[in-house]
Amino acid sequence: MAFQELKRAITNLTVLVLPDFQQEFTVEMDASGVGIGAVLSQNKRPIAYLSQAISSQGRIKSVYERELLAFVRAVTKWKHYLSSQEFVIKTDKRSLRHLLEQKSVSTIQ
Repeated sequence: MAFQELKRAITNLTVLVLPDFQQEFTVEMDASGVGIGAVLSQNKRPIAYLSQAISSQGRIKSVYERELLAFVRAVTKWKHYLSSQEFVIKTDKRSLRHLLEQKSVSTIQ
């Protein structure tokens, strides 16, 4: 049964949907030690994906800064979708919630 499920999963493509500018966009992102990834979606349906390896210099940055990098890359890549309205950002890093409230930030931030 597991083999059949695996076979079904790899032979059925996830269909990307076209954006609807009347609905809210969601950007979900994550960063690991070697890369960043993000998904642009609406109503839990994917519109676009982003994946990028992190350079050796980027790997020595903190988890917070790598997550921030994922956010910046995603918003920059999809700015033509996101610039016209508010959007939701989903991340597993609680510390990014307070980015705009910080009094002391680094040059990168």
